[in-house]
Amino acid sequence: MTKTYYYSAEDLKVYMERFFRRYGVPEDDAATMAKVILEADLRGVDSHGISKLYAYYGNRLASGCVDVTTPTSVVRETATTILLDGGNGLGPVNGCRAMQACIAKAEENGIGVASVRNSNHYGIAGYYALMALAHNFIGISLTNSEALVAPTFGRTRRVGTNPIAVAVPAGKHRPYVLDMATSIKALGRVLIREAQGEEIPLGWGIDSNGELTSNPGEVHQGGALLPLGGTEEMSGYKGYGLALLVEILSGVLAGAAFGVNVGSPLSTSGPPADVGHFFMALNVESFRPLNEFERDMDALIEQLVHSPRAVGKDRIYIHGEKEFEHIEECRRNGVPVIGPVVEELTAKGKERGVEFDLQPLRIC
Repeated sequence: MTKTYYYSAEDLKVYMERFFRRYGVPEDDAATMAKVILEADLRGVDSHGISKLYAYYGNRLASGCVDVTTPTSVVRETATTILLDGGNGLGPVNGCRAMQACIAKAEENGIGVASVRNSNHYGIAGYYALMALAHNFIGISLTNSEALVAPTFGRTRRVGTNPIAVAVPAGKHRPYVLDMATSIKALGRVLIREAQGEEIPLGWGIDSNGELTSNPGEVHQGGALLPLGGTEEMSGYKGYGLALLVEILSGVLAGAAFGVNVGSPLSTSGPPADVGHFFMALNVESFRPLNEFERDMDALIEQLVHSPRAVGKDRIYIHGEKEFEHIEECRRNGVPVIGPVVEELTAKGKERGVEFDLQPLRIC
């Protein structure tokens, strides 16, 4: 059975800062990278956490295909909008700079909207929506990504898993925080089933002929993921439409790559990934008093969580609740990192001069 190691969140953060500094990332940017990646593990999105430290970041930095200085520049700007060129720099650094600009504009003018081109993988979309939430603003964050998803009735990969994140403040209740891919499943989940020799449910993906398959290898090698909803009969065109919307706002609007032209976060050669992002911060006070908005948000949440439950179910959740509870658990008992990830961090850390020498709080 695979062991799980539990580490102090602060220890992981300090280690990742040291990791990025090793690759020449400036101190402030290294701190940003560490915070964004750690937030993924804290929220239980381990597919975007420390497990991707080498695959998504270290390998690309070592190869020189990402600019460690992240020279973000302003291309065009108005009182409420800004277009940034990410300088082929680190996605999380570009993302934080863009959302900070949105927040400043929303404070002054009620709304701030930013697009970013020439960037890279930016981690979890939810991090940037939560940045706006800290100011009691509504936050929105979108990004395009490597094409892994087939359009409805198609059989080849044409759009990314293109996540959507929205954060909305509430009063006495936790805020609403939606952070979702527009594909029915992430490719990582398919790869896990393939590695374990297990089948996948019909509807997760298709083979090279466009037929539904339960064989994860056929999806991974020559096939494609399906959009949220799955087949046409299950309204998969809705997920396809959402993925395309993200592609338009993140790629086309920004002048970034789109569709099959978006580079892979795993690539260590070739042209820049040219990932595009889209952000928005909306000042609630521009519409109505914040306390009244939060009161009504609480009322809406209570209508849902206190509604009749399905047989055998003891709770109805609001988006974000499970993640907030996971954070609390991690703060109490440590952030879980599975054995194979610890082994990779240890081996590659020795190889590249940034040893993973943290002491776990416990091992299970």
